[in-house]
Amino acid sequence: QLQIVESGGGLVQPGGSLRLSCAASGFTLDEYVIGWFRQVPGKEPEAVSCISKENGVTYYVDSVKGRFTVSRDNAKNTVYLQMSSLKPEDTAVYFCAARWVFSGNYCWLVNSQYDHWGQGTQVTVSS
Repeated sequence: QLQIVESGGGLVQPGGSLRLSCAASGFTLDEYVIGWFRQVPGKEPEAVSCISKENGVTYYVDSVKGRFTVSRDNAKNTVYLQMSSLKPEDTAVYFCAARWVFSGNYCWLVNSQYDHWGQGTQVTVSS
């Protein structure tokens, strides 16, 4: 059974950093495009970043460019989202999502493109 588990969330002060992890069981993440999304109560999930299956192509939503970095560690079957210079408006539940592709150096900042989702990890940025 395919399962995705996010971890690394928590409470951090404005300007601080967190690294979120997206770990998989039942499949290998290097066969999948990976997206990171976030959601606050009452709103639809918002795309944050994504990384392609091949060549490490990444995309970011404008509000996190220069502050967030997505990366893969295939040996650990894990994808990371390094978040720096955090702001209160980054507070949300962060989700990792995956979609299998045959090949390609592309990914999507659209939640409907992803098939498999984790349960999310809470990130709270507050003083």
